Amino acid sequence: MGSVKDKAAGMADQAIGKAKQAVGKAVGNDRLVVKGAAQEAEGKARKTVGDAKSAVKQGVNKAAGKINHNL
Repeated sequence: MGSVKDKAAGMADQAIGKAKQAVGKAVGNDRLVVKGAAQEAEGKARKTVGDAKSAVKQGVNKAAGKINHNL
């Protein structure tokens, strides 16, 4: 998955996880609260992966630009 897709999927998972937690709390369903928390954590991790991929890509592009400039 690309960095943008990872970031988008991560943010979506975070939102869905938060919603599940809210619904679970509202109806008294502890299992749904736990599943929501897990999905939110997974979303945060996936977004972090996307951020890391983006940072690496920017670093590589910057280095390549300097190399090309020196040629």
